[in-house]
Amino acid sequence: MQNHILDYLTDIVKVKPDKLAFSNGEEGLTFREVYDQSRAVGTFLAEKGAYNQPVVVFMNKHPKEVTAFFGVITGGNYYVPIDEEMPASRIQLILDNVQSPVMICDEKTAEKAKSFDFSGEIAIYDDIAKTPEDPEVLRSIYDRAIDTDPIYIVFTSGSTGVPKGVAACHRSVLDYIEQLSETLGFNENTVFGNQTPLYFDACLKELYPTLKFGATTYLIPRALFMQPVKLVEYLNEYKINTVCWVVSALTMISAFGTFRTVKPEYLRTIAFGSEVFPIKQFRIWREALPEAAFTNLYGPTEGTGMCCFYHVDRDFELDEVIPVGRPFKNTEIILLTDDGRRAAEGESGEICIRGTSITLGYYNNPEKTSEVYTQNPLNSHYPELIYHTGDIGKYNERGELVFVSRKDYQIKHMGHRIELGEIEANVNMLDEIKFSGCIYDSEKGRIVLYYVGDISEKDLTVQLKDKLPRYMVPNRIIKLDDMPLTANGKIDRVTLKNMYTSEG
Repeated sequence: MQNHILDYLTDIVKVKPDKLAFSNGEEGLTFREVYDQSRAVGTFLAEKGAYNQPVVVFMNKHPKEVTAFFGVITGGNYYVPIDEEMPASRIQLILDNVQSPVMICDEKTAEKAKSFDFSGEIAIYDDIAKTPEDPEVLRSIYDRAIDTDPIYIVFTSGSTGVPKGVAACHRSVLDYIEQLSETLGFNENTVFGNQTPLYFDACLKELYPTLKFGATTYLIPRALFMQPVKLVEYLNEYKINTVCWVVSALTMISAFGTFRTVKPEYLRTIAFGSEVFPIKQFRIWREALPEAAFTNLYGPTEGTGMCCFYHVDRDFELDEVIPVGRPFKNTEIILLTDDGRRAAEGESGEICIRGTSITLGYYNNPEKTSEVYTQNPLNSHYPELIYHTGDIGKYNERGELVFVSRKDYQIKHMGHRIELGEIEANVNMLDEIKFSGCIYDSEKGRIVLYYVGDISEKDLTVQLKDKLPRYMVPNRIIKLDDMPLTANGKIDRVTLKNMYTSEG
């Protein structure tokens, strides 16, 4: 049994050294190249005295970025992925939080890296990947490793405007990969088409099963997700048979009538998550690919990715919701009511996770950690943490778990989990703003921002594009003379929603 995530790589390089592991279509790395370069990077970090520390990886999406992750782990550290598409202010907050001794860049990102307030060393991947391997040092690091050591920190949205860094360990990632692989039937012939950016935990679904089975992952260029016909042609060109995508990426293909022009000829395993799949769009996919297996996945970053699955095995009416099904093995879902008891049959409750899949908490943020990683209220006998997702769920008459709604103002939008409070916090930082309030139109998938201030809607949009990731920029911005407030002085979001609904 593996205790270290890179045991997968150590095992597979002996069996399939020359097989293509990761590619973007133009450039690729074999398992031998991934292994050798990751050990070179690990040796470099060891020589710098970096051990059991966060190491920032700031690179463009490329097989070398994936290998940099593995190199950080090989050196006994944990990687912190950031990306050029993140606003500079958000990157600076992440750098301030983790205080990393080293930032690994490529030639393109190295120049931008110098613009940040960063006291550590900026290292170029192509240079450090040539470091002569030190087997004795790497063996010593490996021998000291335990499975509760961190493996990565990925940052999610924070309600105060400050992103929260979720730290995961080897044990939870290994458990996740084993359960996911069994559930979706990955093997050595699996060819993944990766959609998600590498600074999200969602990419775990491709990166580590590729090592486990000796599969191949294609990192699909971001631009193709705005060109549905070319995207499907790319899937066919590289004979991609497995995708684990957010729903919006799939609906972008079906909603534009792409299948009338071209169909994914090799696609047989389609997993989706992060949002509710509109039945109208799902039917188009199922009609186009009747032989494919479709699986709905559910789970938060704090649960090491996905923790529930439902193999779609029946038809659904247009007003129905595809269930999230049941938990993976070695995970329990507890539905808790507001008063801390287990929800009765048919009753809604907050989805809470118990088991190995729970992550270590938020990095350098004990206050936020203690809010959602709490003692299991159903167990008073020994310490046992559960994670509160903030999602409301219930079981249907078939005993399947169904997602009902968000408990707070956290939403799922364009495949990303966003706290509306973070958008408001960034808006409120602007001098011209007096009040702001965000709501979400779930039917149309639109973030709507209301504000009171001395700035035009157009100018505010321009400013927010510089402050927020593109998926967090409001789809509609509306200026008000006065902001509706509740009796205790809070933004009255119920009134804002009613105003928006009456406007149509």
